[in-house]
Amino acid sequence: MNSDAHQIISRVYEAKTDSHAADQLISDYMPFIKSETARFINRPPDKSDDELSIAMFAFYEAIQNYSRLRGSFLKFAALHIRNRLIDNYRKEKRNKGQISLDVSEDDKTDLRETIRDDYDAYEENELREATQHEIAELSAQMQEFGVSMSDVADNSPRQRRTLESCQRAVHYARSNPDILEDFLRTKRVPLAKLAEGADVERKTLERHRRYLVAVLLICTNGYEIMRGHIMQVLKGGEKT
Repeated sequence: MNSDAHQIISRVYEAKTDSHAADQLISDYMPFIKSETARFINRPPDKSDDELSIAMFAFYEAIQNYSRLRGSFLKFAALHIRNRLIDNYRKEKRNKGQISLDVSEDDKTDLRETIRDDYDAYEENELREATQHEIAELSAQMQEFGVSMSDVADNSPRQRRTLESCQRAVHYARSNPDILEDFLRTKRVPLAKLAEGADVERKTLERHRRYLVAVLLICTNGYEIMRGHIMQVLKGGEKT
């Protein structure tokens, strides 16, 4: 990790308990916050835009929720900002949909039918875009570990017994932050520790190392959509 990354992480941890440090961090990274807002609304934000206020608060939330295990703070903050802006946009669309249903009895058009179709299409499109954004971020991070998306697809467990072994290894890693920290620091899956701690065969984990790289990264960073999907696959009573 370079000196700039160390510096921002130190500032983030200070800002968790120091409101003045948090305000200063937000002020210093306003160009970043405005840039992420502009990416969402497709134009430079104005001071009066609600989206900019939401992005600033999301940045503050990212400060409070961040840990070193989540990798790059700015990547984590960018995902957090986008998720909050999407949540707000969906809320506004729902509210507009409710208002538009209050029509006079003379209007013979059943607006519920047309609005529902438009809203479903919007929801599907937003989810697709958010998922694509997460996949792009994950793919870039996986390259640091020498793993590609096609590697993961080819390396995924095919048998239930193998999937269960990977499941136990992932659950053990999530319960032991020092193992995840070691994974992020060394860019290597700690196979020996996972095999011993989860009581599974190391050879099984070795065969699916590239798959484990992707799953562990998803579990340690702000990939909310993908984490929900992967936890359904790896479900064994654990909640996301």
